[in-house]
Amino acid sequence: MMTPWRYVVAVAGILLSLHFILTLSHEAYGNATSLSRLGAWGKPEQPYYAPPHTQYYYNETTGSSPPPPQRKANAAFAILARNSDLYPLLESIKMMEDRFNRKFQYPYVFLNEEPFSEDFKRLTSGLTNAPCYYGHIPADHWHQPDWIDEQKATASRLDMISKKVIYGHSIPYRNMCRYNSGFFFRHELLKPFDYYWRVEPGVKFFCDLDYDPFLVMQDEKKVYGFTISLYEYPETIESLWTVTKEFMQLHPETMPKDNALGFISDDNGEHYNRCHFWSNFEIGDLNFWRGDAYMKYFEHLDKAGGFYYERWGDAPVHSIGAALFAHKDQIHFFNDIGYRHEPFVHCPTGEAHTRGKCWCDPANNFDHEWYSCLSKFNKLF
Repeated sequence: MMTPWRYVVAVAGILLSLHFILTLSHEAYGNATSLSRLGAWGKPEQPYYAPPHTQYYYNETTGSSPPPPQRKANAAFAILARNSDLYPLLESIKMMEDRFNRKFQYPYVFLNEEPFSEDFKRLTSGLTNAPCYYGHIPADHWHQPDWIDEQKATASRLDMISKKVIYGHSIPYRNMCRYNSGFFFRHELLKPFDYYWRVEPGVKFFCDLDYDPFLVMQDEKKVYGFTISLYEYPETIESLWTVTKEFMQLHPETMPKDNALGFISDDNGEHYNRCHFWSNFEIGDLNFWRGDAYMKYFEHLDKAGGFYYERWGDAPVHSIGAALFAHKDQIHFFNDIGYRHEPFVHCPTGEAHTRGKCWCDPANNFDHEWYSCLSKFNKLF
């Protein structure tokens, strides 16, 4: 006959055996009951998973044209587009107006390497009651600089074509990446503004946004906001981290101790893990890019020529700049902004999906896919 203690030991042994079997056979169970997950119980979630303070919300009055809120940030939408982008861009603007800007009335700044057509101006401005400004990009800000060795750049493009690297053949794409990395925030039409929200043709916004993210950025002294993060193609940035490390050694004073280096490097800066914020969506502080640290960094990169000798994108450049020169809590994950840029989707889940009246499928959410870097960002906190 078994004693009570023998019963306890027997039951405990059975439970431990079941736990061990489930851990090995079911990944979700193993993740949910891991020591790291159990250690996190009772700890608060990262603040960006909670809704913003009620002061940032807009209470819409009755009527088809609600008045703008009394308090606004000094901000604008920044849109780089060609005339040929008109109809995909109209879709993006219409969604932005319906989901957010018809309530908040922030202006749009459109930038183009060529003059905008009258149709472009008429149709884009016709979708909003907010001011619209149309600007031409100076040629010396857009085109490949004369000091680039074209023979070397051509050889690089041919090599990328042979390797089937996306946009590996394209000089205009490289012009765009260099412009977004170091020049857009210096355009005359954006100079009066402190914050921007980048919008691209053909993107989708899935959720009603009833609060003002610009004011959140301003009041909480954030400098960079994102929705999607992922790994960069290694073939496009072969020397980017080597050049970045040169800058870090020359200018250690530019990097605060509590920066987000851990997001972009798994070994304290020895190597770049290729994580970056996908910059087709970004809400940012224009004065951060205009600041001494980032401007020195961009000029260092530009002199190395990697925008043309390789195919450095503005996404890794912005991401490295934000990670190195900002405090980590100045970078914000906008979890409640549902967003799609082909082929990836950030779709809020749970209460945030309900609160935003989102129409995306929460099961189709890139956040926890193997190619997402969000887990690395979460580990910073």
